[in-house]
Amino acid sequence: MGKQQEKIQELIERRAQARIAGGEKGIAKQHEKGKFTARERINMLLDEGSFEELDMFVRHRCTNFGMEKKQYDGDGVVTGFGTVDGRLVYVFAQDATVIGGSLGETMALKMCKVMDMAMKQGAPVVGLNDSGGARIQEGINALGGYAEIFQRNINASGVIPQISAILGPCAGGAVYSPALTDFTIMVKGISFMFLTGPKVVKTVTGEDVTQEQLGGAQVHASKSGVTHFAAENEEEAIEIIKKLLSYMPSNNMEETPRLKCSDPVDRVEDALNGIIPESANDPYDMYQVISAVVDNGEFLEVQRDFAKNIIVGFARFNGQSVGVVANQPSCMAGVLDVNASRKGARFVRFCDAFNIPLVTLVDVPGFLPGTGQEYNAVILNGAKLLYAYGEATVPKVTVTLRKSYGGSHIVMSCKQLRGDLNYAWPSAEIAVMGAAGAAGILYAKDAKTAKTEAAAAKEAGDEAKAKQIMDDYKKYILEKENEYNDLFCTPYNAAKYGYIDDVIEPRNTRFRIIRALEVLRTKKLTNPAKKHGNIPL
Repeated sequence: MGKQQEKIQELIERRAQARIAGGEKGIAKQHEKGKFTARERINMLLDEGSFEELDMFVRHRCTNFGMEKKQYDGDGVVTGFGTVDGRLVYVFAQDATVIGGSLGETMALKMCKVMDMAMKQGAPVVGLNDSGGARIQEGINALGGYAEIFQRNINASGVIPQISAILGPCAGGAVYSPALTDFTIMVKGISFMFLTGPKVVKTVTGEDVTQEQLGGAQVHASKSGVTHFAAENEEEAIEIIKKLLSYMPSNNMEETPRLKCSDPVDRVEDALNGIIPESANDPYDMYQVISAVVDNGEFLEVQRDFAKNIIVGFARFNGQSVGVVANQPSCMAGVLDVNASRKGARFVRFCDAFNIPLVTLVDVPGFLPGTGQEYNAVILNGAKLLYAYGEATVPKVTVTLRKSYGGSHIVMSCKQLRGDLNYAWPSAEIAVMGAAGAAGILYAKDAKTAKTEAAAAKEAGDEAKAKQIMDDYKKYILEKENEYNDLFCTPYNAAKYGYIDDVIEPRNTRFRIIRALEVLRTKKLTNPAKKHGNIPL
């Protein structure tokens, strides 16, 4: 064999060795845990045969604590680029078979390289995280590596989509990169995210807690809102990533993807004409409205198990990708609270950053009252949603189905927050507050007078007169409530001032939204020149 052939053979052998990373035992151990390897995950994500690997032969430079004897080509992360449904995507996948997937300086440099390339090319970055955290043997160099990654996450924010899948442990400083990206997916049973693990928690606070209780997928999906999706398995997690990418442009300079639509634009949904209950206090399911108006009933919900009183997610209208924000009357009557406000605000800001139009379906009676909300800064969190809608320059179409009261009316994409086309169903109640509350305030003196007179009659021993006074008062207040309802709790008062552009028949909602979006395709709107605003945090 000639020298050239020997060199080629060496390349082939080194590639083969790099592909098994930490070795067959490490791969078997990964599979025993019910987990896939880094390369298997990349193959599941990218189109077949499209992956181009980078930095396969990178090795760490650490010589502390015997690390010079633990040298692996690739250094614990597989990086490169390929396509998802034919569109360019950059990817890194941490390899838990190599020193536990721990992050050192060279691993960080590999990850930073693909993030830099993604920024230059204007393509999304997908991170498949499975790491034991910082490589302790490298000390400050590992911490510096994390900081380099975080800075790139920050620079890329709002420029290219960033998606993080947590497919194993993610602890300490490692959690901040996923937190800085646009969407995080965790897998039940194998994913964990926390700043300090159970042992540290026990030492510092005395609290006994498992990994699952502290930072499992279900905890972060339902309680903290840290993760946007909790998948049943890795295959589902990868499919979610693909679906998410299908709704997004590759970067902030592109328009949203547009697919061919087989669902008729003028499809009429007669069921919507009867979906609002007769009683204003009875709930109904907003999911039924969403599925009735979007293309083929398809809706990719984001943060499904967190703050269920508001619904956010992606859908299409006549093939065009849109972000949907909707109050949910069947959960807490659809009120806004701390969690619902920040959930909605983050989603609105993502859509605005990537030119995704917003469709808002409104049925909101107000903000949740109480010390719990006030102490947890419902004012600031409500202002986040207000800020997000007011700042957004993408097409904004709003449909008010029923209640839209007070401050909650304003923050849900009202006309004065630069809503482009604001429609209402005939059942819409747009007012400062509900009729009962309004009458109670407007006629408080009458209530006081009636109660005083009734009390005096009781003291005089005339129970019948006392009852008659209160019955007359209740009848009077009911008349005033009806009067307030007729004056203010209708869509026509808002329409009179142009705050509602049209009152529409519910069954025609799909057609009206699609036509609005078509008209708004050429919308041009810019915010005042500034370095950046100071969103209430």
